[in-house]
Amino acid sequence: MFKAIRFLALVLVVSFLSSPQALRAQNFSRFAKKGAVKIGVLHSLSGTMAISETSLRDVVLMAVEEINAKGGILGKKVEPVVVDPASNWPLFAEKAKELINTHKVAVTFGCWTSVSRKSCLPVFEEYNQLLFYPVQYEGEEQSLNVFYTAASPNQQLVPAAEYMIEEYECKKFYLLGTDYVFPRTANKVLKAFLKSKGVPDKNVIEDYTPFHHQDYQTIIGKIKRFAASGDACILSTINGDSNVPFYKEFANQGLTSADCPIMAFSVAEDELRAMDVPPLVGHLAAWNYFQSIDSSANRKFVKDFKAFCKKNNLPDGAGRVTDDPIEAAYFGVYVWKAAVEKAKSFDVDKVRQAVYGLKFDAPGGKKSMHPSNQHTLKPVYIGEILKDGQFKIVYESDGLVSPDSYSSYLWPDGKVPEPTGGPKKKS
Repeated sequence: MFKAIRFLALVLVVSFLSSPQALRAQNFSRFAKKGAVKIGVLHSLSGTMAISETSLRDVVLMAVEEINAKGGILGKKVEPVVVDPASNWPLFAEKAKELINTHKVAVTFGCWTSVSRKSCLPVFEEYNQLLFYPVQYEGEEQSLNVFYTAASPNQQLVPAAEYMIEEYECKKFYLLGTDYVFPRTANKVLKAFLKSKGVPDKNVIEDYTPFHHQDYQTIIGKIKRFAASGDACILSTINGDSNVPFYKEFANQGLTSADCPIMAFSVAEDELRAMDVPPLVGHLAAWNYFQSIDSSANRKFVKDFKAFCKKNNLPDGAGRVTDDPIEAAYFGVYVWKAAVEKAKSFDVDKVRQAVYGLKFDAPGGKKSMHPSNQHTLKPVYIGEILKDGQFKIVYESDGLVSPDSYSSYLWPDGKVPEPTGGPKKKS
């Protein structure tokens, strides 16, 4: 009996050590020593958002490996502490507390959905710690404890809707999203913008489904009737794995991009890996980066990410792709590194000040941090899905677009709320 138990324990240990999680732990355990600086990695590795967030964990670890290979930061190696909030929004707050209070991380990189960010935001503000948030979002927020390295609405939502009006001559808009804060607030911005363009209310439909929704048959039927006039499009804020059955049902009912083009705000190259792509050809997405950007720096980034995934035995290995949130998660680590080196300190308040106005080269090109509002100046791209799962860039903004933390369509007088969080006031 004792031998059987020992054998079972050995099997379990061998099984764990051969897993990707264990391989990553082995790869980075050499930095878990006195003198290392810890950083938190707060992304869902299970549940409905794992389809999108796992790659962000992977690219943060790649950035850490690159930085450590060049000597670390201020003479210290970087030790990543990875936790899995499992697409459970309240758990994000608990895991953030664990990273800050138990692991004593200097900074955290993480979250995807706005509900996850808003869940843990009070934690970062309570302890005056920094979160680098790498995913486009609905705006209407400015915390001194968050640096938003992805798009605000005027860098994604508004240019995309304007493109559909001007290039596709769309007159009807079906706003379909997952039922949480990002889609609902994003659609407030979109409706205000469409109204400013003279689109009547009767030509705009809003519809929402829960996270992990799988049955889109009824909704696609409604879309089919709505689009029968030939002048409609879908502005999609569906998040996570629900995108797979949505696009599948769209094609199953005989609809194509010629009948009713879909402009997606949360579907990129990484999500397309899980889909049957040929029926999706011609549909669109708006981002601030695509893997298809033709530059030597981007080609190197793509090559390096594939090599990192292969070397670490991560799923799909060299078959992995890059996308906008992956790039934003990656350069966020380097923005923090540059700010630490500029401040000559890991102190949160000193690092925060060093980030403002920082100019840097990212894989997709030059970008810069806004001098005051915590967001990032970025280009805007619109891409058309190709049969190989990549995007043909069909629109590019004229240079970097300055971010609005609060939308001018919702705050036309410019009187926006004061930033929240930041250094604790001395009593």
